[in-house]
Amino acid sequence: MNAPLKHLSPLCQLAAGVTGRICELRGDENFCQRLREMGFGEAALVTKISGSTTSLCSINGTRLALSHGAAMNVLVELLPIKPASSRTPFPESTAGKSSVADQRAD
Repeated sequence: MNAPLKHLSPLCQLAAGVTGRICELRGDENFCQRLREMGFGEAALVTKISGSTTSLCSINGTRLALSHGAAMNVLVELLPIKPASSRTPFPESTAGKSSVADQRAD
């Protein structure tokens, strides 16, 4: 049985704030190797921050900019967006913190 085909889009076509998984790099071997060295390897998650002529991206906790031509050669699979209700909030720890009321002297 064949695996379902993934819909791949060039990185430059992602809207700002959208995250995708890199599935394919196109271009000559030196170009692809340089992208991998910068963190744009296959299976990496990349979020497009902004840009159309130059794509500003966040990958592995680092912000990097790619030219439009380079971003055209990075093909990504769009990841589903989780609804806000399914996101897990991170509660702030209250250990070691005192409230304003605790600091007042009567």
